[in-house]
Amino acid sequence: MPKQPQAAPFDGALVIDKPKGKTSHDVVDAVRHLAGFRQIGHLGTLDPLATGVLVLLLGRATRLVQFYSGRRKRYTAGFRFGFATDTYDSDGEAQGTDAHPALDQSVLERLAGERVGRFQQMPPAFSAKKVKGRPAYELARKKQPVELKAVDVELFEYKLKEVEGNVARFVIECSSGTYIRSLAHEMGQQLGCGAHLAEIERTAVGEFSLEQAIKLEELAEGARAGKFAEYVIRLENLLPNFPKVNVLPIIERRVRHGTKFNVTLAQVQPGRVEPVPGATTELDGGEPRPPRLRVFSQQNSLIAIAEAVVPRTYQPIVVFEPLP
Repeated sequence: MPKQPQAAPFDGALVIDKPKGKTSHDVVDAVRHLAGFRQIGHLGTLDPLATGVLVLLLGRATRLVQFYSGRRKRYTAGFRFGFATDTYDSDGEAQGTDAHPALDQSVLERLAGERVGRFQQMPPAFSAKKVKGRPAYELARKKQPVELKAVDVELFEYKLKEVEGNVARFVIECSSGTYIRSLAHEMGQQLGCGAHLAEIERTAVGEFSLEQAIKLEELAEGARAGKFAEYVIRLENLLPNFPKVNVLPIIERRVRHGTKFNVTLAQVQPGRVEPVPGATTELDGGEPRPPRLRVFSQQNSLIAIAEAVVPRTYQPIVVFEPLP
């Protein structure tokens, strides 16, 4: 008989406050070591320069990644004006001498305000975007031409927070896939003095906020004390904006078989609409999606995520522990 894969000891999400200088993969590897298993992924990378919210999904929760693909992001970012860099951030090579500009707060506020909304953004040449199957940064490092296509992004908030010398700090809420360093580069071009991203902290990914985040050192200390599970957001508490329904055993069997099922409006409990402190103002950006539903057993275990096919009829699209 084929060997059954061993169940992961933890199912849920972990919000890490990523330190500067670490890659997202570095963080995943560190948490895999602390947790003692490999079934761990993340919801969107952060550059080594960036700090802040890095959401990891553990165990069966990794199957929920598709439902988080459109989550909005929030950042606090510092743009350093005076010169641009080839990577659009402080890790790159300067493109010209420092212009030492005097920053006008009202002009920065106007430029930021004009950018709010939907537009097409060109990704940086030094990015992970694929060009004929290869990351663009591999070509850029070899001084080879990089042909990228602009993509649709949306800014929901872009506000000046403060100006300190030649650094202006902004609060930005944006759609998934937005490059903050491209915003810095663009504003430098508009002012004619060049600019690059000097500092960035992600403060939220949808419902996950910096207020929930834990530093790797604290997690390591907790793991040594046998308290790793205390930091994990349980599977049943994820996707809180999706309505939920508790089904009877006869319906549960249909759901676990991946079969369509019906519910009444009276059975459905609405999802959470008000964002938690520190979260994005709304969870999702992008195009509207079909209504989704979290399906629970009578014992309040999450057994599936289902999608509406017609009103009050749902099709399971992710099933946990399906029946043989």
